[in-house]
Amino acid sequence: MSKILIVEDEESIAELEKDYLELSGFEVETEKDGKAGLERVLAEKYDLLILDLMLPGVDGFEICKKVREEKNIPILMVSAKKDDIDKIRGLGMGADDYMTKPFSPSELVARVKAHLARYERLVNSNVKENDIVEIRGIKIDKTARRVWINGEEKNFTTKEFDLLTFLAENPNHVYTKEELFREIWDMESIGDIATVTVHIKKIREKIEFDTAKPQYIETIWGVGYRFKV
Repeated sequence: MSKILIVEDEESIAELEKDYLELSGFEVETEKDGKAGLERVLAEKYDLLILDLMLPGVDGFEICKKVREEKNIPILMVSAKKDDIDKIRGLGMGADDYMTKPFSPSELVARVKAHLARYERLVNSNVKENDIVEIRGIKIDKTARRVWINGEEKNFTTKEFDLLTFLAENPNHVYTKEELFREIWDMESIGDIATVTVHIKKIREKIEFDTAKPQYIETIWGVGYRFKV
């Protein structure tokens, strides 16, 4: 039997969702406080999380972000907020679905069943998991060649992605521009090392909060660059 956690501060809504899901054969638990809900979902084994956005303690966005860092279970966000920006943000944080209140309990049950079925197929398949590199808010999916910065996906060119990945996989090592050019472009520099400088600048614009004070890719003057951890 699949086990579901509902984190919802409106008890009447939580109980209605719980009743319909239990009638459909699911084991359901509820939590009305965001902080307690986060601790519970991280500590216990659940197959799916139904998550309200506006919660006391810790909001749904933060819970989603923390859960996604540790677990791959389906996350279904529900909210009275209808703005597209909230939906985009929620899905960007790693939620699998977003439902706007009010919604019919039967629709909730249908979506829960669909997400659990898909998740079960993924878990039981023999497909190799994607190769992921994660460092201080940066998530690099080497298999899918995608990058997220604090939950927001950023677009990288082929060489930008290769250069960022190489540095992130070799943290605290100082590389000269010549070494990076040979590694990423697979050729001797022959006066083209300015390309490395340009690519570092473009990467910083996408990953750094303040490019004047980089927190990730550090310039070692007179030598080259280092990815700090």
